[in-house]
Amino acid sequence: MLTQDTQKINWKPIIKEFEKVLGQNGVVKRREELITYECDGLSSYRQRPDVAVLPRTTEQVAEVVKICNKYSVPFIARGSGTGLSGGALPTNNCVLIVTSLMRQILNIDLDNQQVVVQPGVINNWVTQAVSGAGFYYAPDPSSQIICSIGGNVAENSGGVHCLKYGVTTNHVLGLKVVTPDGEIVDLGGQIPEMPGYDLTGIFVGSEGTLGIATEITLRILKSAESICVLLADFTSVEAAGAAVSDIISAGIIPGGMEMMDNISINAVEDVVKTNCYPRDAEAILLVEIDGLAVEVGVNKQRVIEICQQNGARNVTSASDPQQRLKLWKGRKAAFAAAGHLSPDYYVQDGVIPRTQLPYVLKEIEALGEKSGYKIANVFHAGDGNLHPLILYDNSVPGALEKVEEVGGEILKLCVKVGGSISGEHGIGADKKCYMPDMFSDADLETMQWVREVFNPRGLANPGKIFPTPRTCGEAARSMGENGKKFPGIEQF
Repeated sequence: MLTQDTQKINWKPIIKEFEKVLGQNGVVKRREELITYECDGLSSYRQRPDVAVLPRTTEQVAEVVKICNKYSVPFIARGSGTGLSGGALPTNNCVLIVTSLMRQILNIDLDNQQVVVQPGVINNWVTQAVSGAGFYYAPDPSSQIICSIGGNVAENSGGVHCLKYGVTTNHVLGLKVVTPDGEIVDLGGQIPEMPGYDLTGIFVGSEGTLGIATEITLRILKSAESICVLLADFTSVEAAGAAVSDIISAGIIPGGMEMMDNISINAVEDVVKTNCYPRDAEAILLVEIDGLAVEVGVNKQRVIEICQQNGARNVTSASDPQQRLKLWKGRKAAFAAAGHLSPDYYVQDGVIPRTQLPYVLKEIEALGEKSGYKIANVFHAGDGNLHPLILYDNSVPGALEKVEEVGGEILKLCVKVGGSISGEHGIGADKKCYMPDMFSDADLETMQWVREVFNPRGLANPGKIFPTPRTCGEAARSMGENGKKFPGIEQF
């Protein structure tokens, strides 16, 4: 098994072999150009890769991986770099295999409701390609206009509409994969249930530790006959959380159900200026109901009643596509808008039972008051997937370490009430030290066995997911040169 403390590598012969496969334009080796790839969306931790390669085909990926094996060089797959857990964070002496040029939609089969894409295809492109025929791709992360399908597969990404329709793994039928030894294999197929072991299910969410997906067969859905979006505003976050639980308890499964607190509401209105979200509300709830027109009409009225019973001041509805888009626009821009509230923010990704929403949200508020850091909450309320954003200033010495501690307390709280330390952002480098809070030693050992079957030499995305004997912040930062964190390019 490869360790992080590898010896210094002579890159000249390796780069020459990469260039034979990819051409000179397919290999990035200049230090100033490699800055582009020094982190993913978790920008608190930075490490410049030694080399980045830009393949365009499955065969090129396989040849690159074989070269890495030949020289015992670690490799890390990277898509659009929007991940939020440091999953694509480079390690020392590594090659970054960037799939952003693998962006072809290879086949559209409307009769069988499936699409085959390369990993660099942007999430939203899939829906754009089939919407004219009345179809769409359901998993829709907030970053869907920039995140790639390959990254979605690696992290098992969710999104607004995953409450009713499921996350990425529920929409991946098959995969063409380059294994960590450079072999090309096919997993799954063109139907939802294939005989034998569910290798597709194992691969989705494995964060690049089992290989690199180079072709992905996706399931697409027929657009609903009728869609209605409701916006309810509340005078307390706890009341909005109680409404979420009551809606599901009533047997209604909305297409999506999202919540934003007062901090997020005002950030969005400052930036996006939708003029839809009341600035004095402590929380808003966005509920999308879809299906047959009769079903939508009945469920709409029931949801309005439940919100009002839980203290909603106003409930606005929109059925017109443009009005629906306007109501959703602020939620989709919430993470970006948070960037205008403070110089930096640290986002976490935990999951809790819906019935625990009022309690957990109150505890998060208390953690914010105790720590002195404001925490904005914007999240997938329907499936209990929290995204607390801890606002801070990274230029203040020790601030990052403090907010990491607050984030860790939130994750431990999620586990305490029966939840998970990740819903869709993955574990990566950021949360691996919290794995023992959720899994036993036997569980973690079993997971390692699975990884070693696919990745016996440990070359594929080393140092991710599984804990090392140090704190999370130290573990993530140790992946930088000499164990240092790089806050910006000015240090180069």
